[in-house]
Amino acid sequence: MRFTFPHSHAFPGGRVAVAEEGGDPAACMVEFSDGVTVIAGYRRIGEDIVLDVPSYRTSKGTLVAARRWRNSKRSDGIWRTARVS
Repeated sequence: MRFTFPHSHAFPGGRVAVAEEGGDPAACMVEFSDGVTVIAGYRRIGEDIVLDVPSYRTSKGTLVAARRWRNSKRSDGIWRTARVS
């Protein structure tokens, strides 16, 4: 599975593209618009996907703390994030 964020970090209500590619059922690739890619964990809760993103640095060097995000597909087909922790 691959998650692509159109910004250098995730934030509440932000968009995320979700691509199911098979592979490891517990690990995934998370890509940010600044070119940074991290390996994260995920699990499904009903129709939603909970994503555990480890701490990382943006391409400009800003430290982003580890966070848990709940990703929900809206009725318009767009995935949005909500911070869990």
